[in-house]
Amino acid sequence: MRILIVTAGSRGDVAPFTGLGRRLLEAGHQVTVAAHPPFAALVGGCGLGHRPLPGDPQELIRSRAASPERAREASRAYVEGLADGVARAVGDGTDLVLTAFGPAPFSRTAGEAFGVPVVGGYLAPAFATREFPLPGAPESGGPGPEGNLAAGRAVLGRADGLFAAAVTRLRANLGLPAMPPSASSSGGVRPVFHGFSPLVVPRPADWPAGVEVAGYWWPERPEGWRPPAEVADFLQAGPPPVFIGFGSMAPSQGERLGELVAGAVRRAGVRAIVQAGWAELSGRGPDVLAVGDLPHDWLLPRTAAVVHHAGAGTTAAGLRAGVPALPVPVMADQPFWASRLHRLGVSPRPLPFQELTAERLGDALTACLSEPAHRRRAADLARRLAAEDGNAPVLAHIAAVST
Repeated sequence: MRILIVTAGSRGDVAPFTGLGRRLLEAGHQVTVAAHPPFAALVGGCGLGHRPLPGDPQELIRSRAASPERAREASRAYVEGLADGVARAVGDGTDLVLTAFGPAPFSRTAGEAFGVPVVGGYLAPAFATREFPLPGAPESGGPGPEGNLAAGRAVLGRADGLFAAAVTRLRANLGLPAMPPSASSSGGVRPVFHGFSPLVVPRPADWPAGVEVAGYWWPERPEGWRPPAEVADFLQAGPPPVFIGFGSMAPSQGERLGELVAGAVRRAGVRAIVQAGWAELSGRGPDVLAVGDLPHDWLLPRTAAVVHHAGAGTTAAGLRAGVPALPVPVMADQPFWASRLHRLGVSPRPLPFQELTAERLGDALTACLSEPAHRRRAADLARRLAAEDGNAPVLAHIAAVST
């Protein structure tokens, strides 16, 4: 079967699908990933085909820091381009579409137009529930279970509003009838498999049929990858360092964050590996090494703790590594995952990015490293995660529909 995986956003939105894609490839399917051009090498290095989707998510994040007007214009252009790109990718030929949540409205529309079934592969909870507020909602949700449900529906309603005009235009361009006003542009995909562990977020009892929590889809390591000599040397030169990285967050703030991190590392008396990310974070001092993208499954188990923005992908990688976390959430789903880490007992209380100072980060690092329970719980959870196979439910479904 020809399978097209459609995903959009940052590296964390793409990498989990390389692992799932490889498993599908090994099961005999032909697998292609539609993603933004900067991820062509990542996808190709894992042995998967690539179809480009237009748009620059890094510029989209930068626009949010510029002005509301620029942010609105950048979002509109990004969404319109994504709609056309998804339609082209599906139209180039496939037997089944596996779509991430972000481009799901366009994947569903293109699937309808080309007569191709669409399966959801979502990396964060995407169905309203009484059990907790969805990512993107206020952490407190509302007054009780009904408040959580209302908050979740509000989040999904905002997503519908963001995509509605582009979906309407795309349906017209593809010769489809207009979507009824009551229909949700972000929902409607079935079945949906969520790529996180039920040990981290159990499946809510009030989710609809056909919506499952599968388990994590661990990223594939690119073929032939070897650790850079300078990283291996740094790791061997002293005690395990902490990892510090903010992924796709804080673009163009590397200079300020580099000074802040250096001060925090000195204050905590630790060594650190700092990942540049989109912030272009720099390393300062003899006990700090700055690196580019490295496979988290190799690096993070070699660290003493992981400081990160609590994106879904990095959160998962830290849990897999079995080391304590210090979440520094910035936006979107990050406060949700940061709160989960704290509730699981693998991290101290999250330190919001807006409150970040060298003193606060240094003190939080000290607290994270000095509490044995964080490490004990992280190691225990990692052992339990290692026994799961999040790919299996997806493979079983695709095997059933392909026969």
